[in-house]
Amino acid sequence: MKRKVPIAIIFVVGQFLAFFMDGSISQILSGTLFKYPNTMVPCLTMMWLILAAFFGNSKKLHLSAWAAIIGFIFDMYYTGILGVYVFIFPLVVYLCQVIYQQLPPSFMSGFLVYFLGITVLVTLGFVANAFIGQASTSVSQFLVNTLAPTLALNLVFLAILYFPIETLYRTHRR
Repeated sequence: MKRKVPIAIIFVVGQFLAFFMDGSISQILSGTLFKYPNTMVPCLTMMWLILAAFFGNSKKLHLSAWAAIIGFIFDMYYTGILGVYVFIFPLVVYLCQVIYQQLPPSFMSGFLVYFLGITVLVTLGFVANAFIGQASTSVSQFLVNTLAPTLALNLVFLAILYFPIETLYRTHRR
């Protein structure tokens, strides 16, 4: 008889895979993703958290704690500025979860909520970086050259990964 791997273990392993895939995709495709004047930032870490909020049991998975932990690690590893994503990740996960619960569960609802989540994530990251003097671009340049391309890239990732991740969570639901 085969033993099922607990969804909590799958969640943690998937979270760290998504975390490292963010950096790997950015490194491998840097010539395309960060071609002046546009910037496309992969947000697979956030996608994994948001889809866990959609399909998993957030209390069993301790999503808020994991969002803060992975936000702290994200800050240390990718940005070097502690405190930005440690607060933004849990906030975005919470907002997405609350909004998704108000909508009928479907791909289009998930697509819309993920769109809003990535918008909030990238915008709050920009605002925080502008506040501390790390971002020197105008709001209109940010919207056109960073937010729009980032949304396009991440919505393509969501379209590709939504159903496999949903299936993963459904097959391990107890």
